Amino acid sequence: MEIRVFRYFLAIAREENMTRAAERLHISQPSLSKEIKKLEEELGHELFIRTNKSMRLNDEGMLLRKRAEDILAMVDKTAEEFSQLDSIIGGEIRIGCAESHLIKYLARSIRSFKEQYPNFIFHIFSGDTEPVAERLDRGILDLAVIVEPPNLSKYNYLSIPESDKWGLVMRRDSPLAEKEYVTFDDLYGLPLFCSEQSIRADFPRWCGENMDKLNIAGTVNLAYNGSVFVKEGLGCLLTFEHLIDTSSESGLCFRPIRPTLETNMYIIWKKYQVFSPIAELFLKRLKEDYSNA
Repeated sequence: MEIRVFRYFLAIAREENMTRAAERLHISQPSLSKEIKKLEEELGHELFIRTNKSMRLNDEGMLLRKRAEDILAMVDKTAEEFSQLDSIIGGEIRIGCAESHLIKYLARSIRSFKEQYPNFIFHIFSGDTEPVAERLDRGILDLAVIVEPPNLSKYNYLSIPESDKWGLVMRRDSPLAEKEYVTFDDLYGLPLFCSEQSIRADFPRWCGENMDKLNIAGTVNLAYNGSVFVKEGLGCLLTFEHLIDTSSESGLCFRPIRPTLETNMYIIWKKYQVFSPIAELFLKRLKEDYSNA
């Protein structure tokens, strides 16, 4: 299997049409068709459901798509790293990030770093700890910023200053909006939205054995999407402070929960990881910025 053919395969998967994929790749349709047929013969499986007008991935094709995307991500990342070896005037780095206003610290480090290396380019992948750590483990990411204590057997880490404070986002016409803070008893019976990660790692620290008494109406991994459901009257959102627009125009408000629940944030990287030159320099800057956090 050649890297070139993986790119052909993914182009067809995206376009769902051989002709459009060939036009995008700037090759003839017969040549593209021949390459994909050879790939299917090599794997011993058809990869597409073919009709007169479209080509959609079957189950085998979906599996190969995930593998091909990972392989090409690694190939491209490796090529970037080698392109940076001769002269460190810039380069690219990939960072996975949890959703938090504390990302401002990372942004400040990037801003100051770009003053010295203006050709430095960063790519951010946002998600909960599990998908971010998975990409870090596979080598697709250089660093990750997570909101769970890191696994010290696998990762080195830096602590980011401050911590995130939890609270409830609700509509301004909610009776709870009259309160300065919200307790567990206030939440009883309310339909609530939160992330799956918070159900596993955060709220048990807050309410212990009473966790099963919370009425979790749904889970979201992006606070903004949860806030849309709140606006539409589907329930309230348990999330970090400062993530949601709670200005008077938004129709929403935030109230902290009591007892106070806080979550720390960490920058992690794999132990014994070999970095590209620019990533090594950026990590050094992060250590200087946060070593005393």
